[in-house]
Amino acid sequence: MADKTREEIARTLAAGRATGRGRVWLGVGLVAAVALGGWLALGPGSGAGGVSYTTEAATRGDLTVTVTATGTVQPTTEVEVSSELSGTLATVEVDYNDAVEVGQVLARLDDTKFKAQVANAEAALASARAQLAQAEATETETRAIYDAQKALADRGVVKHTDFVTYEANYLRAQASVEAAQAALTLAQANLALEQDDLDKSVIRSPIKGVVLDRAYSAGQIVAASLNAPTLFTLAEDLREMEVQVDIDEADIGVVKVGDSARFTVDAYSGRAFPAVIKQVRYAPEETDDVVTYKAVLTVDNADLVLRPGMTATATITVAEAQDVLMVPNAALRYAPPQAETATGGGAGGLVGLVMPRPPGQSGQATKTSDKTIWVLRAGVPTEIAVTPGATDGKRTIVTAEGLAAGDLVITDQREAAQ
Repeated sequence: MADKTREEIARTLAAGRATGRGRVWLGVGLVAAVALGGWLALGPGSGAGGVSYTTEAATRGDLTVTVTATGTVQPTTEVEVSSELSGTLATVEVDYNDAVEVGQVLARLDDTKFKAQVANAEAALASARAQLAQAEATETETRAIYDAQKALADRGVVKHTDFVTYEANYLRAQASVEAAQAALTLAQANLALEQDDLDKSVIRSPIKGVVLDRAYSAGQIVAASLNAPTLFTLAEDLREMEVQVDIDEADIGVVKVGDSARFTVDAYSGRAFPAVIKQVRYAPEETDDVVTYKAVLTVDNADLVLRPGMTATATITVAEAQDVLMVPNAALRYAPPQAETATGGGAGGLVGLVMPRPPGQSGQATKTSDKTIWVLRAGVPTEIAVTPGATDGKRTIVTAEGLAAGDLVITDQREAAQ
């Protein structure tokens, strides 16, 4: 059909050149008529050589925007109990899963050495007290002599050189009392240090909770010279847990404190646990060049089914909208191809001018605006400007004049079968 049309056009143009300029214009008119008929025949919705559009209906309803993140279940408070002292563990008095109270004894170091050091410090303290008492007695004696000699010196009975000696003895006695008082204070401090070490040989629980881990047994040697060894790991009340998840940097801008979430763990497939975000940390975490931010979710674990360390997959609700107009995201990406010009290939010269390609034929894709969609009405694509809003990854909220629920928006196109 197309070859026959081109032959007729060529014959018409040849006849026009033979009979004069007037007949050329007549030929052009005939060509234009033929081109118009061909374009209409190849337009949207046509058969061979036409375009077939893929459409979806715009809908109205509710939209929920979520962010997915993974992490682990953790106790709200987890404490590692260490020993500040080196020594041999005499006893270990708790085991895994034992409930403990504040101040409860967890283990004891062999305290023989610590008790000896306390006894030594107590003896030194007693000696310091005796020395202070002796110094105070000497001060009392020298003061009495000094006062008597001063009275005689005032009457001129005692030589001045003798009085100076009495005065010096009194001043030395006062200094001895001050030195003895300092020695007593030092002895008291040393005793407090040794007593503190003796007290620390008994390792106690700093919180009320449960024993998660026990790293040592009775008879083992604890070496605390470089790093304090962790003897026990305790968790506070496991009825209140938290989930620490890693939020991708692309999503962190929409996640905020107070957002609700639900998460699942492999141990209980099919069950979703509710949670709420209580903290979004500013510090970045980078793993294999991927930057994430830590978010902390509070969890009610009253039935104690969740355990520390479980892997959790959380779905965080970051936005909700009710009764809104939505279109598929593919509709916002769709743009019809641009028709080729007379100099861009295909039919050239006069024929190319009067026979433009029908909509949907080959060419470069174009979109007159970044915020438009195309709606198929009566088989003809119509461009509509829209204002996009939140998206759930599949659908996007839009605001637009002339668009209603049920309108067929174009998401793709393809050449119709020949």
